[in-house]
Amino acid sequence: MTDATHRRLIITGTGIAGLSAAIYAGRSNNDPLVIEGTEPGGQLTLTTDVANYPGFPEGISGPELVNRMKEQATRFGADIEHGVVTEIDDTDRPFRVECKDGTVYTADAVIVASGASARTLGVPGEDELMGYGVSTCATCDGAFFRGEEMLVVGGGDAAMEEASFLTKFASKVYLIHRRESFRAEQYWVDRVQEKVDDGEIEILRNTELTEIHGSQSDGVSHVTLAHNESGYPSEQLDEPETETTEHDVGAVFLAIGHTPNTEYLDGTGVKTDEDGYIITHGGRGSGQTSTDVEGLFGAGDVVDFHYQQAATAGGMGVKAALDADDYLDQLDRTQQAEVAAAESDD
Repeated sequence: MTDATHRRLIITGTGIAGLSAAIYAGRSNNDPLVIEGTEPGGQLTLTTDVANYPGFPEGISGPELVNRMKEQATRFGADIEHGVVTEIDDTDRPFRVECKDGTVYTADAVIVASGASARTLGVPGEDELMGYGVSTCATCDGAFFRGEEMLVVGGGDAAMEEASFLTKFASKVYLIHRRESFRAEQYWVDRVQEKVDDGEIEILRNTELTEIHGSQSDGVSHVTLAHNESGYPSEQLDEPETETTEHDVGAVFLAIGHTPNTEYLDGTGVKTDEDGYIITHGGRGSGQTSTDVEGLFGAGDVVDFHYQQAATAGGMGVKAALDADDYLDQLDRTQQAEVAAAESDD
Protein backbone atom coordinates (compact mmCIF):
# COMPACT_ATOMS: atom_id res chain seq x y z
CA MET A 1 0.00 0.00 0.00
CA THR A 2 1.30 3.45 -0.93
CA ASP A 3 2.39 5.59 2.02
CA ALA A 4 0.10 8.56 2.45
CA THR A 5 1.27 12.13 3.06
CA HIS A 6 -0.91 13.89 5.61
CA ARG A 7 -2.18 17.45 5.13
CA ARG A 8 -4.38 19.52 7.36
CA LEU A 9 -6.50 20.67 4.41
CA ILE A 10 -6.75 19.54 0.79
CA ILE A 11 -8.44 21.62 -1.91
CA THR A 12 -9.36 19.97 -5.21
CA GLY A 13 -9.18 22.35 -8.16
CA THR A 14 -7.23 25.46 -9.12
CA GLY A 15 -10.05 27.54 -10.53
CA ILE A 16 -11.10 30.80 -8.90
CA ALA A 17 -12.99 29.02 -6.11
CA GLY A 18 -10.12 26.70 -5.23
CA LEU A 19 -7.46 29.40 -5.34
CA SER A 20 -9.58 31.84 -3.31
CA ALA A 21 -10.02 29.11 -0.72
CA ALA A 22 -6.26 28.45 -0.80
CA ILE A 23 -5.42 32.11 -0.17
CA TYR A 24 -7.68 32.29 2.88
CA ALA A 25 -6.69 28.84 4.14
CA GLY A 26 -3.03 29.72 3.85
CA ARG A 27 -3.51 32.94 5.80
CA SER A 28 -5.26 30.88 8.48
CA ASN A 29 -2.20 28.60 8.81
CA ASN A 30 -4.13 25.57 7.63
CA ASP A 31 -1.32 24.28 5.40
CA PRO A 32 -3.50 23.81 2.31
CA LEU A 33 -2.53 21.48 -0.51
CA VAL A 34 -4.23 22.35 -3.80
CA ILE A 35 -4.51 19.57 -6.39
CA GLU A 36 -4.97 21.00 -9.87
CA GLY A 37 -7.23 18.45 -11.55
CA THR A 38 -7.91 17.80 -15.22
CA GLU A 39 -8.38 21.49 -16.11
CA PRO A 40 -5.71 23.52 -14.27
CA GLY A 41 -7.05 27.01 -13.74
CA GLY A 42 -10.59 25.99 -14.58
CA GLN A 43 -12.80 27.41 -17.32
CA LEU A 44 -11.34 30.89 -16.91
CA THR A 45 -8.19 29.81 -18.73
CA LEU A 46 -10.33 29.55 -21.88
CA THR A 47 -11.19 33.27 -21.66
CA THR A 48 -8.72 35.55 -23.39
CA ASP A 49 -9.95 38.72 -21.69
CA VAL A 50 -11.79 39.01 -18.37
CA ALA A 51 -13.36 42.45 -18.10
CA ASN A 52 -15.81 41.91 -15.23
CA TYR A 53 -13.59 40.63 -12.42
CA PRO A 54 -13.43 43.29 -9.69
CA GLY A 55 -10.18 45.21 -9.40
CA PHE A 56 -9.09 45.11 -13.05
CA PRO A 57 -10.67 48.09 -14.80
CA GLU A 58 -8.60 47.51 -17.94
CA GLY A 59 -9.40 43.80 -17.94
CA ILE A 60 -7.06 40.84 -17.51
CA SER A 61 -6.62 37.56 -19.36
CA GLY A 62 -8.03 34.47 -17.71
CA PRO A 63 -4.66 32.67 -17.51
CA GLU A 64 -2.95 35.74 -16.03
CA LEU A 65 -5.61 36.12 -13.36
CA VAL A 66 -5.25 32.46 -12.42
CA ASN A 67 -1.45 32.70 -12.31
CA ARG A 68 -1.59 35.78 -10.09
CA MET A 69 -3.92 33.99 -7.70
CA LYS A 70 -1.59 30.98 -7.64
CA GLU A 71 1.31 33.26 -6.69
CA GLN A 72 -0.79 34.84 -3.97
CA ALA A 73 -1.87 31.45 -2.60
CA THR A 74 1.70 30.09 -2.49
CA ARG A 75 2.89 33.30 -0.86
CA PHE A 76 0.54 32.56 2.04
CA GLY A 77 1.71 28.96 2.38
CA ALA A 78 -0.39 26.93 -0.01
CA ASP A 79 1.23 24.11 -1.98
CA ILE A 80 -0.03 23.45 -5.50
CA GLU A 81 0.52 20.03 -7.04
CA HIS A 82 -0.28 18.59 -10.45
CA GLY A 83 -2.66 15.68 -10.10
CA VAL A 84 -6.15 14.35 -10.69
CA VAL A 85 -8.15 13.15 -7.69
CA THR A 86 -9.91 9.89 -8.49
CA GLU A 87 -11.32 8.92 -5.10
CA ILE A 88 -12.06 10.30 -1.65
CA ASP A 89 -12.65 7.81 1.16
CA ASP A 90 -14.75 9.31 3.94
CA THR A 91 -15.36 6.09 5.86
CA ASP A 92 -12.72 7.01 8.44
CA ARG A 93 -10.79 10.06 9.58
CA PRO A 94 -8.56 11.50 8.36
CA PHE A 95 -9.96 11.49 4.81
CA ARG A 96 -8.06 9.40 2.28
CA VAL A 97 -7.53 11.18 -1.04
CA GLU A 98 -6.18 9.13 -3.96
CA CYS A 99 -4.86 10.55 -7.24
CA LYS A 100 -4.74 9.05 -10.71
CA ASP A 101 -0.97 8.51 -10.56
CA GLY A 102 -1.31 6.47 -7.37
CA THR A 103 -0.32 9.25 -4.97
CA VAL A 104 -2.28 9.05 -1.72
CA TYR A 105 -2.86 11.80 0.82
CA THR A 106 -4.75 11.97 4.05
CA ALA A 107 -6.45 15.16 5.19
CA ASP A 108 -8.35 16.45 8.18
CA ALA A 109 -10.64 18.49 5.91
CA VAL A 110 -11.34 18.73 2.18
CA ILE A 111 -12.71 21.54 0.06
CA VAL A 112 -14.13 20.32 -3.24
CA ALA A 113 -13.69 23.08 -5.83
CA SER A 114 -13.22 21.03 -8.98
CA GLY A 115 -15.73 23.03 -10.97
CA ALA A 116 -17.92 22.07 -13.88
CA SER A 117 -16.86 21.49 -17.45
CA ALA A 118 -18.85 23.20 -20.16
CA ARG A 119 -20.22 20.78 -22.70
CA THR A 120 -19.05 21.32 -26.25
CA LEU A 121 -20.09 20.03 -29.66
CA GLY A 122 -16.83 18.61 -30.94
CA VAL A 123 -17.28 20.21 -34.36
CA PRO A 124 -14.37 21.39 -36.53
CA GLY A 125 -13.06 24.81 -35.54
CA GLU A 126 -14.48 24.68 -32.03
CA ASP A 127 -11.28 23.88 -30.12
CA GLU A 128 -9.09 26.17 -32.24
CA LEU A 129 -11.39 29.18 -31.80
CA MET A 130 -12.38 28.65 -28.16
CA GLY A 131 -11.64 32.01 -26.56
CA TYR A 132 -11.30 33.65 -29.99
CA GLY A 133 -14.96 34.11 -30.81
CA VAL A 134 -16.23 30.82 -29.43
CA SER A 135 -17.36 30.95 -25.81
CA THR A 136 -19.33 29.02 -23.22
CA CYS A 137 -20.23 32.14 -21.23
CA ALA A 138 -22.27 34.96 -22.75
CA THR A 139 -22.16 37.12 -19.65
CA CYS A 140 -18.37 36.81 -19.60
CA ASP A 141 -17.66 37.50 -23.26
CA GLY A 142 -20.72 38.97 -24.96
CA ALA A 143 -19.61 42.60 -24.68
CA PHE A 144 -16.43 41.88 -26.68
CA PHE A 145 -18.50 41.36 -29.82
CA ARG A 146 -20.64 44.46 -29.65
CA GLY A 147 -22.35 45.19 -32.95
CA GLU A 148 -21.73 41.70 -34.36
CA GLU A 149 -24.30 39.08 -35.31
CA MET A 150 -24.06 36.26 -32.79
CA LEU A 151 -25.08 32.62 -32.69
CA VAL A 152 -26.30 30.77 -29.59
CA VAL A 153 -26.53 26.97 -29.56
CA GLY A 154 -28.96 25.25 -27.20
CA GLY A 155 -32.59 24.72 -26.26
CA GLY A 156 -32.69 24.95 -22.49
CA ASP A 157 -33.02 27.76 -19.98
CA ALA A 158 -29.35 28.69 -20.28
CA ALA A 159 -29.55 29.10 -24.05
CA MET A 160 -32.69 31.23 -23.80
CA GLU A 161 -31.18 33.37 -21.06
CA GLU A 162 -27.93 33.87 -22.94
CA ALA A 163 -29.67 34.71 -26.22
CA SER A 164 -31.80 37.28 -24.40
CA PHE A 165 -28.75 38.73 -22.65
CA LEU A 166 -26.75 39.03 -25.87
CA THR A 167 -29.35 41.30 -27.45
CA LYS A 168 -27.76 44.04 -25.31
CA PHE A 169 -24.71 43.89 -27.59
CA ALA A 170 -25.52 42.02 -30.81
CA SER A 171 -26.88 43.50 -34.01
CA LYS A 172 -28.86 40.27 -34.12
CA VAL A 173 -28.86 36.97 -32.23
CA TYR A 174 -29.51 33.64 -33.92
CA LEU A 175 -30.68 30.88 -31.58
CA ILE A 176 -30.36 27.40 -33.05
CA HIS A 177 -31.76 24.19 -31.63
CA ARG A 178 -31.52 20.69 -33.04
CA ARG A 179 -35.18 19.89 -32.37
CA GLU A 180 -38.52 21.60 -32.95
CA SER A 181 -39.43 22.00 -29.27
CA PHE A 182 -37.39 23.59 -26.50
CA ARG A 183 -36.54 22.14 -23.09
CA ALA A 184 -36.58 25.61 -21.55
CA GLU A 185 -39.25 26.75 -19.11
CA GLN A 186 -42.16 28.62 -20.66
CA TYR A 187 -41.02 31.80 -18.92
CA TRP A 188 -37.82 31.87 -20.96
CA VAL A 189 -39.55 30.83 -24.16
CA ASP A 190 -41.92 33.77 -23.73
CA ARG A 191 -39.04 36.15 -22.98
CA VAL A 192 -37.21 35.11 -26.13
CA GLN A 193 -40.39 35.31 -28.21
CA GLU A 194 -40.71 38.95 -27.21
CA LYS A 195 -37.22 39.52 -28.59
CA VAL A 196 -38.17 37.62 -31.74
CA ASP A 197 -41.20 39.85 -32.20
CA ASP A 198 -38.93 42.89 -31.84
CA GLY A 199 -36.54 41.53 -34.47
CA GLU A 200 -33.63 41.11 -32.04
CA ILE A 201 -33.56 37.29 -32.10
CA GLU A 202 -34.18 34.81 -34.88
CA ILE A 203 -34.86 31.18 -33.95
CA LEU A 204 -33.63 28.41 -36.22
CA ARG A 205 -35.28 25.15 -35.20
CA ASN A 206 -34.19 21.66 -36.32
CA THR A 207 -30.80 23.18 -37.03
CA GLU A 208 -27.32 22.21 -35.89
CA LEU A 209 -23.88 23.79 -36.04
CA THR A 210 -21.51 21.54 -37.98
CA GLU A 211 -18.41 23.73 -38.40
CA ILE A 212 -16.95 27.03 -37.19
CA HIS A 213 -14.72 29.03 -39.53
CA GLY A 214 -12.17 31.73 -38.75
CA SER A 215 -8.75 32.21 -37.18
CA GLN A 216 -7.30 33.13 -33.82
CA SER A 217 -6.00 36.39 -35.28
CA ASP A 218 -9.32 37.48 -36.81
CA GLY A 219 -11.87 35.52 -34.77
CA VAL A 220 -14.97 33.78 -36.07
CA SER A 221 -15.93 34.68 -39.64
CA HIS A 222 -18.84 32.33 -40.35
CA VAL A 223 -20.38 28.98 -39.49
CA THR A 224 -21.80 26.01 -41.34
CA LEU A 225 -25.33 25.02 -40.34
CA ALA A 226 -27.36 21.93 -41.22
CA HIS A 227 -31.16 21.93 -41.25
CA ASN A 228 -33.66 19.11 -41.48
CA GLU A 229 -37.36 19.56 -40.71
CA SER A 230 -37.46 16.26 -38.80
CA GLY A 231 -34.73 17.42 -36.38
CA TYR A 232 -31.24 16.22 -35.49
CA PRO A 233 -29.84 17.11 -38.92
CA SER A 234 -26.24 16.14 -38.09
CA GLU A 235 -27.44 12.54 -37.96
CA GLN A 236 -28.93 12.92 -41.44
CA LEU A 237 -26.31 14.86 -43.36
CA ASP A 238 -26.48 12.47 -46.33
CA GLU A 239 -30.25 12.73 -46.61
CA PRO A 240 -31.60 14.84 -49.48
CA GLU A 241 -33.93 16.65 -47.04
CA THR A 242 -30.95 18.03 -45.09
CA GLU A 243 -29.87 21.49 -46.20
CA THR A 244 -26.39 22.86 -45.43
CA THR A 245 -25.80 26.61 -45.43
CA GLU A 246 -23.05 29.10 -44.57
CA HIS A 247 -23.93 31.86 -42.14
CA ASP A 248 -21.88 34.97 -41.26
CA VAL A 249 -21.56 35.58 -37.51
CA GLY A 250 -18.88 37.18 -35.37
CA ALA A 251 -19.27 35.01 -32.27
CA VAL A 252 -20.61 31.61 -31.25
CA PHE A 253 -21.91 30.87 -27.75
CA LEU A 254 -22.40 27.27 -26.65
CA ALA A 255 -25.16 26.93 -24.08
CA ILE A 256 -25.66 23.19 -23.98
CA GLY A 257 -25.00 22.70 -20.30
CA HIS A 258 -22.19 21.87 -17.90
CA THR A 259 -21.03 18.66 -16.30
CA PRO A 260 -19.91 19.05 -12.67
CA ASN A 261 -16.61 17.34 -11.92
CA THR A 262 -17.84 15.21 -9.04
CA GLU A 263 -17.19 11.65 -10.20
CA TYR A 264 -14.53 11.10 -7.55
CA LEU A 265 -17.13 11.69 -4.83
CA ASP A 266 -19.04 8.54 -5.79
CA GLY A 267 -19.23 6.30 -2.77
CA THR A 268 -19.00 9.15 -0.28
CA GLY A 269 -21.85 10.55 1.77
CA VAL A 270 -21.86 13.79 -0.23
CA LYS A 271 -25.30 14.46 -1.65
CA THR A 272 -25.64 15.76 -5.20
CA ASP A 273 -28.62 16.74 -7.33
CA GLU A 274 -29.71 14.74 -10.37
CA ASP A 275 -27.13 16.52 -12.52
CA GLY A 276 -24.25 15.85 -10.13
CA TYR A 277 -23.95 19.28 -8.50
CA ILE A 278 -23.02 19.16 -4.80
CA ILE A 279 -25.78 20.06 -2.36
CA THR A 280 -24.43 22.23 0.46
CA HIS A 281 -26.23 23.32 3.61
CA GLY A 282 -26.59 26.96 2.57
CA GLY A 283 -28.47 29.24 4.95
CA ARG A 284 -27.46 32.58 6.42
CA GLY A 285 -24.99 31.69 9.15
CA SER A 286 -21.74 29.75 9.27
CA GLY A 287 -21.31 26.40 7.58
CA GLN A 288 -23.03 27.43 4.33
CA THR A 289 -20.54 25.40 2.25
CA SER A 290 -20.79 22.28 4.41
CA THR A 291 -21.92 19.03 2.80
CA ASP A 292 -23.57 16.08 4.49
CA VAL A 293 -20.06 14.75 5.17
CA GLU A 294 -18.58 16.49 8.18
CA GLY A 295 -15.26 18.08 7.27
CA LEU A 296 -15.94 18.14 3.52
CA PHE A 297 -16.98 21.41 1.90
CA GLY A 298 -18.05 22.46 -1.60
CA ALA A 299 -17.35 25.70 -3.47
CA GLY A 300 -17.67 27.25 -6.92
CA ASP A 301 -19.22 25.80 -10.05
CA VAL A 302 -19.21 22.29 -8.59
CA VAL A 303 -22.02 23.64 -6.38
CA ASP A 304 -23.35 26.64 -8.28
CA PHE A 305 -25.26 25.64 -11.41
CA HIS A 306 -26.91 29.05 -11.75
CA TYR A 307 -24.55 32.03 -11.52
CA GLN A 308 -21.31 30.37 -12.63
CA GLN A 309 -19.27 33.58 -12.52
CA ALA A 310 -15.65 33.99 -11.47
CA ALA A 311 -16.52 36.54 -8.78
CA THR A 312 -19.25 34.39 -7.23
CA ALA A 313 -16.97 31.34 -7.32
CA GLY A 314 -14.28 33.32 -5.52
CA GLY A 315 -16.70 34.38 -2.82
CA MET A 316 -17.83 30.82 -2.28
CA GLY A 317 -14.21 29.68 -2.08
CA VAL A 318 -13.63 32.20 0.69
CA LYS A 319 -16.70 30.92 2.54
CA ALA A 320 -15.44 27.34 2.23
CA ALA A 321 -12.03 28.27 3.63
CA LEU A 322 -13.64 30.01 6.61
CA ASP A 323 -16.01 27.10 7.21
CA ALA A 324 -13.10 24.66 7.01
CA ASP A 325 -11.13 26.79 9.46
CA ASP A 326 -14.01 26.68 11.95
CA TYR A 327 -14.21 22.90 11.53
CA LEU A 328 -10.47 22.41 11.98
CA ASP A 329 -10.42 24.62 15.08
CA GLN A 330 -13.21 22.55 16.60
CA LEU A 331 -11.36 19.37 15.63
CA ASP A 332 -8.24 20.64 17.40
CA ARG A 333 -10.21 21.45 20.55
CA THR A 334 -11.84 18.03 20.53
CA GLN A 335 -8.51 16.24 20.11
CA GLN A 336 -6.89 18.33 22.85
CA ALA A 337 -9.76 17.51 25.20
CA GLU A 338 -9.39 13.80 24.42
CA VAL A 339 -5.66 13.91 25.12
CA ALA A 340 -6.25 15.78 28.37
CA ALA A 341 -8.90 13.26 29.43
CA ALA A 342 -6.58 10.34 28.60
CA GLU A 343 -3.75 11.90 30.61
CA SER A 344 -6.01 12.47 33.60
CA ASP A 345 -7.09 8.81 33.47
CA ASP A 346 -3.44 7.80 33.67
